[in-house]
Amino acid sequence: MSAPAPVSDPLAAYRITEAPYYRPCSGEVALYQHAYAHRLPLILKGPTGCGKTRFVEYMAWKLGRPLVTLACNEDMTAADLVGRWLLDADGTRWHDGPLTLAARHGAICYLDEVVEARQDTTVVIHPLTDARRMLPLDRKGELVHAHPDFQLVVSYNPGYQSAAKDMKPSTRQRFAALEFDYPDATVETEIVAHEAGIDAALAAQLVGVAQGSRALRQQGLDEGISTRMLIYAGILIRDGVAPRDSCEMTLTRALTDDPDLLAALRQLVDAHFP
Repeated sequence: MSAPAPVSDPLAAYRITEAPYYRPCSGEVALYQHAYAHRLPLILKGPTGCGKTRFVEYMAWKLGRPLVTLACNEDMTAADLVGRWLLDADGTRWHDGPLTLAARHGAICYLDEVVEARQDTTVVIHPLTDARRMLPLDRKGELVHAHPDFQLVVSYNPGYQSAAKDMKPSTRQRFAALEFDYPDATVETEIVAHEAGIDAALAAQLVGVAQGSRALRQQGLDEGISTRMLIYAGILIRDGVAPRDSCEMTLTRALTDDPDLLAALRQLVDAHFP
């Protein structure tokens, strides 16, 4: 008698096998673990490039759960989240969307920059974020009850969104929240040095530029230089690009086109790379 065929793992592509580098800043790891123990839906709030996505990746690895990630945008439809009927060689078949896949099989589903999606699209998450923990697939005529290991996590940047794109109270109040910001200078220096493969002294110079840029947020700059941008700059410098050229490419020109703000950012670079 032949052995049964092995059952394929529908979440194999979403399993994180190596620990992502993440430097905890306060008690966010323990707080997330408590939230996951009760499968509470979570909002991660904070500026662009401060480590929200890396944090979710790290926690998925630490908890041993697959991570299904979707970057939200204004053209995203409910079908992009839950799934649709598609025609293939075998006829018309239902294909689960990322939210349905995670809910059905027990992954963490991460919706990045959730307020970029239209509110009539994100309303489909509501039944998954209360005691029902279910997802109606109206087009398929199926009601998916969330797997016990399923958790929904979303992120957004409250300082960057317009009022028209803010999160509806009926959605916001379904989530617990963790707030993120750029790390203090010592921790950010450690992160940049590790991720870019540069020494701490150079990383500290880059962090000094970033901290100065963040003060310009009150003077017309939408966002300051992010930790992610510093890592890009460090990588180029490590590979032989002159520091000022690297900063021009990854920090100043990438951040703004405004002549006055460009001049202010270049002064910051000159002050730290004389």
